[in-house]
Amino acid sequence: MTWHTGRMAAFDTETTSPTPEVARIVTACVALVGGSQPAQIANWMADPGVPIPEEAAKIHGISTERAQAEGRPAPEVIEQVVAALAQAVAQDIPVVAMNARYDFTVLDREARRHGITPLVDLVGDGLRVIDPYILDKQVDTYRRGKRTLTHLCQHYGVALDGAHDAAADAFGAARVAWRIGSLYPAVRDFDLDDLHKHQITWAAEQAASYQEYLRRQHPNAGIEGAWPLIPDSSAT
Repeated sequence: MTWHTGRMAAFDTETTSPTPEVARIVTACVALVGGSQPAQIANWMADPGVPIPEEAAKIHGISTERAQAEGRPAPEVIEQVVAALAQAVAQDIPVVAMNARYDFTVLDREARRHGITPLVDLVGDGLRVIDPYILDKQVDTYRRGKRTLTHLCQHYGVALDGAHDAAADAFGAARVAWRIGSLYPAVRDFDLDDLHKHQITWAAEQAASYQEYLRRQHPNAGIEGAWPLIPDSSAT
């Protein structure tokens, strides 16, 4: 069995901000999918403890008022999301996340913010991540057009049941990862350890290439190359 046909933990968050260092989680999903087994889905809605900006609410549909009325306390949600992912890692299940550095960084900072042991401290080097964004850019580097999850689902001919819903996006990311694995032996034939290591390298190379492109117009432009987690600068 190759990784793309095995069990995956599909992970996604919807948040208050596109900046992962400050974003607060509003909704999250961890769904165990694939491996010829039924899906097991866990969804959360949190009261993030801060107002949800209107531009964020327009994307994911959760207003401050709804989050306060229906959401659970943020620390409780964060702790349960971390625990769900740690349990998957303990079972040697890789985590699939579209643009993983965003969601993993958001979760890491939320955990630290609320005094919860971060995922990386719980699982150490056992974490294995599959990032359709990184894989797609590696296998089809020069394809023109956007590479959002919506565009990748369209390109690879897989369903996206409702963009900017955490569960729908998690399932969409897993489907894209499966399709890339189906189509490209160059990534399919890696074991999970090697695939994870290669994505670290590919992410850094892709970021450096994009930074070089941007600096033709903006000399001081900087693109984060760390993957799957942006290091916590406050901890240094």
